[in-house]
Amino acid sequence: MIKTGFPVIHFYDQDFVDIYNKTWLWLGDFWKKGNKKNGFQNKYYCYPESTTINQYEACLSTFFLVYSNSTYSPAPALDNFYNKQEDSGAIRGIYNEADGKAVFPRDNPECLFPPLFAWAEFNIYHKVGIKKRLKEVIPVLERYYEWIESKFQQKNGLFKTPLSVAQMDNSPRDKAAYLIDFNSQMALNAYYMSAIGDILNDKEVSFKYKKKYYSLKTRIDSLMWDEKDQFYYDLNRSEEKVKVKTLASYWTMLAQIPSEDKVEALVQKLMDGPFNTENPFPSLSTDSKAYNPNGKGFCGSVYPHLTFMVIKGLEKYDRHEFARECAIRHLYFMLDALNPDGNKPGDLYEAYSPITGVPSKWEGKKNFPRKNFLSYAALSTITLMIENVIGLDISLPRKTVDWIIPLLEIMGIQDLSLKRNMITILVNKSGRGWEVRMESEKLYYFTINILGGQKKRLPIPSGKCSILIDKI
Repeated sequence: MIKTGFPVIHFYDQDFVDIYNKTWLWLGDFWKKGNKKNGFQNKYYCYPESTTINQYEACLSTFFLVYSNSTYSPAPALDNFYNKQEDSGAIRGIYNEADGKAVFPRDNPECLFPPLFAWAEFNIYHKVGIKKRLKEVIPVLERYYEWIESKFQQKNGLFKTPLSVAQMDNSPRDKAAYLIDFNSQMALNAYYMSAIGDILNDKEVSFKYKKKYYSLKTRIDSLMWDEKDQFYYDLNRSEEKVKVKTLASYWTMLAQIPSEDKVEALVQKLMDGPFNTENPFPSLSTDSKAYNPNGKGFCGSVYPHLTFMVIKGLEKYDRHEFARECAIRHLYFMLDALNPDGNKPGDLYEAYSPITGVPSKWEGKKNFPRKNFLSYAALSTITLMIENVIGLDISLPRKTVDWIIPLLEIMGIQDLSLKRNMITILVNKSGRGWEVRMESEKLYYFTINILGGQKKRLPIPSGKCSILIDKI
């Protein structure tokens, strides 16, 4: 893997390393070229079997492409959509690859998709470190935000949208009009728009979107939280709660909406409540009448991108140990489906059974689950592997690497690019005890955080060095 230019991971379970390496190899088939007719980028990420580009998939793909050491750029997939922005500020969620024209589904006439651009751009900035790009995209993101407000925000401050906007096909939320996930995503959007304003030292943008964030956060918390059930619900057209528990409610944690006491209740449902399945986490609660143990789409399937979302939400509230445990459990189930009989090579999938190591089943649904649908699966096999199993949090602009280690194990990363600085961080057990060995071309700042124990920030010089954990 060193020859390919991708970071090399080290982990005591070689199967985890293998699935990580295979994902990078498979991603080589996910690149397409635009042309004058469709107006797409010269080289952009897209699922090979698709005849359209999908905004949701494009945004999610950036969270693993940023770890390619610049071999694969995450930006063109987003730029395809920015370049299609209309005078109104609208950006549609789907465009045809043949002619570049927007697709307008009957159940989603404005072709609105989850607004994750700002979150994706903030993450790209910290992993790739190009400030100029933020200056270029912020006007596009502002016009897009204002278009969504003008079309979908209601007098109560919440956003009312078609159900299909949620991208949860057959989820039993038919009566929902004010979607908990979309409203949380808009809060997330405002939060990162404000953060981008801070990076650009644009006080007007920072304040404007911080105000929008807190306003929406307050409305979600007051109108969509059910005190008796200790859960966030969708609302119907009459602004009454639709009592169906779906994983969509956990977008609230990613947007940092619930208070600590509400988080306790939400996390409890993940640990030993209706979202506690062997493979974390089912898209529908197990106590729902529509729940299907085989998955049946969003009636119980485990979708890697939703599991990724929940784990990132757990991080926001410092539930690092539980987040890592869930990431490892989830990856083991993906491994079971990848090697179903131990000999014949298998595939990664769009969705999995919540209770067994097999792909999800949906009788009568063609091409489900999609094989090697890396737009979702690679979030687990690459991003969760680096950020949660190994435990690295990287920021190029700050020149920092934070390593959160819930348990001391043989693991680490080798030849990870910090812009023009290749670094290696490995933890191993020597005769002197647990030792962190590091190699770097330039100075950076390293924070080691052993949960329940030591936490220390150190300047790491160029060259090779090591730290004995017992001496910290």
